[in-house]
Amino acid sequence: MNRFQQSLYLMAGLALTGVGILGAFLPLLPSTIFFILATFCFARSSPRLEAWLLQHKLFGPPVLAWRDHKAIPRKAKYLAFGGMALGFAIFVTTVQPGVGLLIPVVLFFAGSALYVGTRPDGPDE
Repeated sequence: MNRFQQSLYLMAGLALTGVGILGAFLPLLPSTIFFILATFCFARSSPRLEAWLLQHKLFGPPVLAWRDHKAIPRKAKYLAFGGMALGFAIFVTTVQPGVGLLIPVVLFFAGSALYVGTRPDGPDE
């Protein structure tokens, strides 16, 4: 990989980490997926930042659970379900969609919830 590609991965990793940190404070923005993607980028650009993220007290454990076991901790699942329910409720009340829009959105949320719910809880499961 050349220096230009490494720089792009580094910038993407930093941007994704920033969005992940925002997601830790904003209720409808997830954070873990951005940290997982940032780790992917840092693995290709900065081993030091990758190690920092993986060893971070708050952000590291869910990233490691996903990387090593494709697992989503139970607490994170409950937060994801709550976020999806809140997002759907906000969508329905603000957009007041017709059936043609409501059905695909319901299918999207149901598929997302099914995916999250069927992931293992962690290495013990």
